[in-house]
This record gives sequence, C-alpha cells and structure tokens, in this order.
Amino acid sequence: MANGSRQAAWEFFGTELKRLREEAGFTQAALGARVFVSGGYIGQFEQAIRKPQLDVAQRIDETLQTGGFFERMCRKLINSSRYADYFAAAAELEALATNICEFAPTLAPGLLQTAAYARAITVAENPFAADEYIEETVRARMDRAHILKDATRPVHWAILHESVLRIPVGGPAAMAGQLEHIAALARERTILVQVLPYAAGAYPLMGKMLTLMEFEDAPPTAYTEGVFSGNLLDNPAVVKRVQATYDLLRAAALSPEASLSLVESAAEDYRRCASTT
Repeated sequence: MANGSRQAAWEFFGTELKRLREEAGFTQAALGARVFVSGGYIGQFEQAIRKPQLDVAQRIDETLQTGGFFERMCRKLINSSRYADYFAAAAELEALATNICEFAPTLAPGLLQTAAYARAITVAENPFAADEYIEETVRARMDRAHILKDATRPVHWAILHESVLRIPVGGPAAMAGQLEHIAALARERTILVQVLPYAAGAYPLMGKMLTLMEFEDAPPTAYTEGVFSGNLLDNPAVVKRVQATYDLLRAAALSPEASLSLVESAAEDYRRCASTT
C-alpha cells in the first residue's frame, strides 16, 4: 500500500472513530479513560496525527461494541507496511517527528545506515531469504532516511556506543563507508553525534536501543526494541524518566568534537584495511 493510500486509510479510521464515539455518547476524555489513553490521544487518533497500537484498537472495539472493526483496520494497515509489524507504528511516528534522539548500543541507527551496511545486517538476520526480500528491506530502510534530507528535517541527535564503531558489519569496506557517511552527516550539521566509549564502563540502558521522538502537536514518545518485538512508550511519566536517562547517556559520552574525531579515525582504519585486502 502506497504511503498516500495508507494515510487516507488512517484518516478513514479516525473519521469512523469520531462518528462511532459520538454515536455512543462518549467524549474524547471519557473514551480515553476507558481504553487507558488520554482524551488528547483519542483526538489525535481521530485526526490521523497518531496511530493507535493494536491493543488500544481492541479496547476501543470493546468499549464502542464495534465487532472488531478497529482491530481489523489496524491489523490491515500494519500488515501492509513495509516494516516489521512491531516497528510499523514507530516508523509512522518517525516521519512526523520534529526531534529524534537515539541511542545505539551495537548497530548504527536505521536512519543513518548505508545500503551496504543495511544489506549485511539483513542477510545476517535472514540467511535463507530471497534476494528480492533482502533488496526490498534495504530499500525500505533507505527510504526512511529521506526525512533527513527534507527542508523540514527533524533535529537528530545520535549517541553511539563505541561497539557500533568496532563491530565490522559487512567487512572493512562497508564499515568504512558507514562511518564516513555518519561523519559526513555530522560535518554537514544534519545530525549531532556522540560516542559512548568503552572506557565509560557501565552506563544507563546497557545493551538497549532507544529512540525518543518529539512532535509539533503531540506528546513525546519513546521506542525500544527487543527480539522480534518493539514497545512504544507514551505514558508521560515513563517518557519523562526515559528522557532523564538519555541525559545521563549524553553526560557520559564524549563531546561531539571528540566523537567525530573517533568516528573518522575508525573509518580511516577500516579504509586502510579494505585497501590491503
């Protein structure tokens, strides 16, 4: 399903939610209380600003007695996404964000990946997959990065653990290209990068990836990911704690200037290694 068609479908979802909510006599706040989100979130669902997670759609069906209508629509839209079902909602929000802060413990963030790097990861995760699947997955990841090229691109802050620089994903040439790409984005001031060095020792969120997103007209959201699973956190108290944790990571990381030097130095090492093989 094309992006325009998907957005139109979400707008239909919102229109029907508003119609059925009003027919049932619920205010946005009253429905939100019944499905464990704020009334403001219900308003954002109705305007197709934010997309509900599947469990929220199921609770809406139960409350409005709609026979599974919203769950079916939600599943259809998730399944038509180019992304894994657990990441689809986060990908939708990513494209709307005005500010993105990421922490990457082992792999370069998806928005910053090169095609060669993304291909190496995809093949490692899907060793028996057809070439068509591999290439479509890589294209989807590359398409996500277009938001960094737009005039209205989000402010993007990435903290990379030093492991991201040292794990040779795809071999020396792929790693050289990946780190050179990150350095170029930082030099162009498209992104701000910090590296959390091995010497920092124990750190908050050890081994856990994190993406924090802020929006023009919606509350901030955090996204974390596990094994074939993802979790969008939008409870304001939880997101506030996550933001405080991210501040601790910033404090423990190298300065942007020292971080860029380390990234460029690692890229040069990989480039030399690639030229001798």
